[in-house]
Amino acid sequence: MKKIFYGISGVMMISLIIALVFYQYSLVLAPQKENKVTKDSEPQTNQKEQPLYAEHTVDYSLQNDELKITFDKGNSWLPVPIIKDQLFEGEYSGNKQEPIENSYILLKNRTAFLYSDGPDGSDNKIYLTYTLDQGKLWRDAVIAEHYPSLRFRKVNFLNDNFGYCLLSGDRTVSQEMSNVYLTHDGGKSWRETNPSNVTNLVKDGGFVDEQTGFLSYGFINPEEPDLYVTQDEGNSWMKATINIPDQYHKIFVTAELPFKEKDHLAVLINQGPNGDYKGGKVKGKFLSNDNGKTWGFSTEVKPNETEQGETLANSQK
Repeated sequence: MKKIFYGISGVMMISLIIALVFYQYSLVLAPQKENKVTKDSEPQTNQKEQPLYAEHTVDYSLQNDELKITFDKGNSWLPVPIIKDQLFEGEYSGNKQEPIENSYILLKNRTAFLYSDGPDGSDNKIYLTYTLDQGKLWRDAVIAEHYPSLRFRKVNFLNDNFGYCLLSGDRTVSQEMSNVYLTHDGGKSWRETNPSNVTNLVKDGGFVDEQTGFLSYGFINPEEPDLYVTQDEGNSWMKATINIPDQYHKIFVTAELPFKEKDHLAVLINQGPNGDYKGGKVKGKFLSNDNGKTWGFSTEVKPNETEQGETLANSQK
């Protein structure tokens, strides 16, 4: 009887060990749930503006002085009916191996390039050449009939119909003209808003909805932010009040484009080209509860939080 008992016990022990081994092995093979931060839960520390629907299959090429576009990650390329040099006309001395930042849109449902048709210093037309069907048909829209030498340029769409274009030019030292243009028909036609009558240099700007827009100005070495807001689609502009704490006076000096955050607006104010506070990369985050008229300080934003916010903004739009 003892032998039988010990035999049964041994079999049970071996079975238990085998079962335990299989259980551990199944845990290894089982799919693991990732502890991901969702778009809604991740803090929005910065909203660097991007087009509405982010795409990664659309790209451009400027090789051999030709502008081409791909909609299939480079498997095939289509020519864009724009002369490469027209992308850089005006006051621009940067890298000409890529279009000027914010002067183009790369989306499957909307690809567009902003450019001037004439040489520097002359009376030029400003065009937006765009396609809505991945290059099958390109359309030319005239944004401005007569415009001097361009400096700042920016174009974006908030939805399929509403878009804006910001231009500045005819600069003399730290003074220039600036203009805002809007479209409500997907880019076919554009109208100029009333001017802000500010002649400082444009730093940034844009609209957060079809009524609310911003223009951020400054000198070459600004000492405080100079932000203007419209709440009636550009019919009137007013200077926003930004309440900067004393310890940040002459530190946070240039407002970026505000963005919507929950039930209020937020804006990041950077240190300008010569800032050295904590390495010069820290920004101040300010909030507005009256749609951009007045702003109060919220927190400092560290460089890594800014990068995280830019990644979030890219994925959201």
